This record gives sequence, C-alpha cells and structure tokens, in this order.
Amino acid sequence: MSLLAAIPPPPGNGFEIGPLDIRFYGLLIATGVLIAITMTRRRYAALGGDPDLADRIAFRVVLLGFVGARIAYVLPRLDDFADRPLAVFAIWEGGIALFGGLTAAVLTGVWFLRRRQGDLPAFADAVAPAIPIAQAIGRWGNYFNQELYGTPTDLPWALQVDEGRRVAPYQDFATFHPTFLYESLWNLSLAGFLIWLDRRGILPRGALLFVYFIGYAVARFALELLRTDTTFRFLGLSRNGWFSLAVVAGAIIGLIVWTRRLGGTTDADESSARNESEASTDSAEPAP
Repeated sequence: MSLLAAIPPPPGNGFEIGPLDIRFYGLLIATGVLIAITMTRRRYAALGGDPDLADRIAFRVVLLGFVGARIAYVLPRLDDFADRPLAVFAIWEGGIALFGGLTAAVLTGVWFLRRRQGDLPAFADAVAPAIPIAQAIGRWGNYFNQELYGTPTDLPWALQVDEGRRVAPYQDFATFHPTFLYESLWNLSLAGFLIWLDRRGILPRGALLFVYFIGYAVARFALELLRTDTTFRFLGLSRNGWFSLAVVAGAIIGLIVWTRRLGGTTDADESSARNESEASTDSAEPAP
C-alpha cells in the first residue's frame, strides 16, 4: 500500500504563543468540555431545570472527573513515574483513563444534584448526548500525541506513526488502525442516536444516560481488541475490556430497574398527563 493513501502523522503536538506552550491534546479536551457544558446547560433548561445549577454541577463534575481519570491512569503505572513523580500531574502529555473519569463524574453529579435538590433524571437526559460529543472531539488529542492507536494494518485509512512513537512489538510496522478516529466517529453517531431517542420520547426520564453507557462500552470493548497501549491482559482482554463488559452489564440492569421503577412512563406520557391535569384544573375553576 502506498503511504500516500494513509493518514499522515501530525506535524506536531502543539504550538507556542509567547511564553505559553499550547498542546493540542489539552486544547481539544477543553473544547469538547466547553461544548458539552453548553449543551448540557441548554438541554437541562429545556427540561425544566435551573441552567445556573447545571453550570455549577458541570464545573464540579468536570474537575473531579479529570482527577478520577488521572488517578485511574496513574495507579496501574506507578513504576513509569518513579523517576519523575511530578509527571503525575502532567496531563497535557496524555494519560487519562476515561472509565475512571466517568465513575468519578457520575458519583459527583449524583451527590451534588441531590444536595442541591436538582432534577436528577432531567440532568441525566441532558448530559447523555453531550458526553460522547466531548469524547469525539477530545479523542483527536490522541492523534496529535501519536498514542492509543491500534494494531498494524494496510487499509487505505491506516494511520502513519513516527518510528519513535511505535510500541515495542510493532516497531517494524509503519501504519496502524486509527482507533482514535473509530471512537470519534462512533461517539458522534451515538450522540445523534441519543438525541433521536430523546425526541421520540420512548424512554423514561433519566434513562438516556444508561443507553449512553451501553453504547459507549460496547464500542470500547471492540476497540480494546485493537489497541496496543496496554501490556496487561487477562484471558486476552485488557483492563478496559473487562471494565467495558462490566459497564454494559451494569447499564443494562440499571436501565431495566429504572424503567420498572418508573412503571414504563416516558417523557411523552408525563407531558400528556401534565397537559390533561392543567386542562382539568382550568375547567374546574368557577367562572368570574
């Protein structure tokens, strides 16, 4: 295969503005986060929630989500930071574990929403499609860092990786599966599907987040079969592969329990019930 048909490596991983060293990795993640927060705020307001509360919750969710993601990445790799412990904080170099971030973010969001008496189901529906959009944008940071690519391939859309960035078993190969691109496209499709589901009104309030977890974890499991960034394998699967299976199972159970708890009542049903109640109240009022 001609290398001209492959995706070329990035020209660099950042740029400088005066004394500032701007990394594309951090810039893309920040862009994705800002878009997700804006989208969540608008959707939460449209569902009857307080947009200012959404902003406050989102700030805490993002902050503690990043902390959880970094901790989950560092803990299995402590030996890599033995010679330079301060690199633990160098997130701009890459290295966040998404499942760790999602776990911390969900726990943080639930806790603060309950404390502030927010509408948890509405917030879950509001944030569900925003998360994969942020992921779709942020995954391009892996391209600029030349990391988290897949196994060698000669497909026309294969990714060229510089020799110094190739993992040990594949140093003699030049092109690899662009798993960042696969995940980015999947996440965009998943976001579109979630928005479509939401507009159809066929799920109970708050259930959209469970569908996101199922959709993302299924794709992540498949991508873990291609990715080459982990040396740990148990029965052929990486940590994230096993975690993906656990998330799929947990989200399916959660969706079933949540649906039964609400008696299968959908957003459309609740809206219709509210309209009927308002109409009944208006008709019962005495004429002036």
